[in-house]
Amino acid sequence: MPTPRATEALGAALERLEAGGLYRRRRLVDRPAELGPAEMLVDGRRCLAFCSNDYLGLARDHRIARAMARAAAEWGTGSGAAHLVTGHTAEHHALEEELADFTGFPRALLFSTGYMANLGLVCALAGRGDLVAEDRLNHASLIDASRLSGAVVRRYAHADARAAARRLTAGDGHKFIVTDAVFSMDGDAAPLEALARVAKAGHADLLVDDAHGLGVLGRNGRGSLSAAGLGPADVGALVGTLGKAFGTFGAFVAGSEALVETLVQRARSYIYTTAPPPAVAAATRAALAIVRDEDWRRARLAALVARFRAGATTLGLRLASSATPIQPIFAGDAPAALAAAEALYRSGLWVTPIRPPTVPAGSARLRITFSAVHTDADVDRLLDALSGITLLREALAR
Repeated sequence: MPTPRATEALGAALERLEAGGLYRRRRLVDRPAELGPAEMLVDGRRCLAFCSNDYLGLARDHRIARAMARAAAEWGTGSGAAHLVTGHTAEHHALEEELADFTGFPRALLFSTGYMANLGLVCALAGRGDLVAEDRLNHASLIDASRLSGAVVRRYAHADARAAARRLTAGDGHKFIVTDAVFSMDGDAAPLEALARVAKAGHADLLVDDAHGLGVLGRNGRGSLSAAGLGPADVGALVGTLGKAFGTFGAFVAGSEALVETLVQRARSYIYTTAPPPAVAAATRAALAIVRDEDWRRARLAALVARFRAGATTLGLRLASSATPIQPIFAGDAPAALAAAEALYRSGLWVTPIRPPTVPAGSARLRITFSAVHTDADVDRLLDALSGITLLREALAR
């Protein structure tokens, strides 16, 4: 237990967060069978959700659920150990092979979460005497991984390949450029083609986290590299997550034979943690087949995003430069974002307010995300509700 003095300090810090509109609260979610595919009970209120990362609408797909149930009946509910002990099953191995084929890399390696995949990758490759150049708006897991690696970390201006090139000019060790492919809070894309050229010219390895692009972008949903016309020869490693467009759970790193074997030997977040349940791997294999084959989901998603952006522009709302399912609306300060989200919640719409430190001060926003299971009527309902929020109009005037 903390000492009384420490407890008092913790309480005071929490009060400051509350006063600044920065206190985070969990909402309790339920999904009764009678609700629509994009609906949830949120703290007891029936809501149409516009804040999930379930971009293709697969998290509640019955085909995937049946694959998980069959595998759970066969394998049980847990893997029982780390991959290097008894946890690496035939389901895990088959999924790794299928993910490698999907991404075009020689091999793929499963991790329990995307955070762990990024920690394992960067910390296994970079160390003292090395240099990591990374985008200022990278996900927290990439920022933490770079810091923990012990390498010199130099952050460059967001989505600026020239700035990345300048960060590579010093140092005698190994050099890395680390970037998200699609940025989770803004929805915009990294200039991957330009970064690949910079990496090659600077004798650096480009490490790409495509958590929000895989399944959504590129041919057959192969992600941001495919959309940019890049392949394994242009990138040192690719990180993907399975809990977003794939609708399941976990993550992977794809790369060369040597890179994956290096991770097996050196990535502490792979070696020292329990493998995901085999049933989750089986469900992901079913999801991967759907992602490959059902292009209509990506087409539907693109149409919904276009409809929303056209309507939001007509309303004069402040949008980011994003063509992805992530469509933030800027509210300015944290209290304004909170108030706007609460107004939507009262209307039966669930949209998450994003505030510092997740985003820079002064850029609090509503992070709106779309799913292939949304309808045109859902988008119109959201736009109608947004049109009535005075705080968003006031943010535009500032």
